[in-house]
Amino acid sequence: MAMGIIGEKLGMTRVFNKEGYSIPVTVIQAGPCPVVQIKNQEKDGYTAVQLGFKETKKKKVSQPLIGHFAKAKLEPLKYLREFKVQDPGELTLGSEVKVDIFKEGGKVDITGMSKGKGFASAFKKHNFSGGPKTHGQKDYYRAVGSLGATDAGRVFKGKRMPGHAGNNQVKMKNLEVIRVDVERNLILIKGAVPGAKGTILLINKTA
Repeated sequence: MAMGIIGEKLGMTRVFNKEGYSIPVTVIQAGPCPVVQIKNQEKDGYTAVQLGFKETKKKKVSQPLIGHFAKAKLEPLKYLREFKVQDPGELTLGSEVKVDIFKEGGKVDITGMSKGKGFASAFKKHNFSGGPKTHGQKDYYRAVGSLGATDAGRVFKGKRMPGHAGNNQVKMKNLEVIRVDVERNLILIKGAVPGAKGTILLINKTA
């Protein structure tokens, strides 16, 4: 069986457990994801299942992809992602992977793109503590400071500098599944996950 599913982050809320404690959770619309392609060791060199998520208009999809979906007898889908599996099991082209592959109390790994922050100072991007703010100091509180050696005549590679912050692929491991709503295809994960509302996420069972 597929070990993962594609989802969309809907936002955060809170739920109460049996003991009455409030738990912050992220709500994710997970699937259903049709099987678009099954890859095997003989033909492709590895075993994997390609899943699709969210239907889209044909005019927004290239002709090669339209043919790719036609092989599985599916309408065009907006997102395609692969999940490596040891054995596809009973999965066939066109069959659906749903959120019921996860169980409450189980652990998952979630991969997504973090929020983009645009161009940011080194103070914000790298969490610098800032310069001294005592009497006699110039307005140098939020600057980078020394850029390196005095004799090299250049800035060494890897120096933490101002620049684009966020919008990086982030993977969070061993997140707890608090609730699974099969009817509405929702999964509630304890705590926060990468990205803003609407971020596409890959949800994998923790190995």
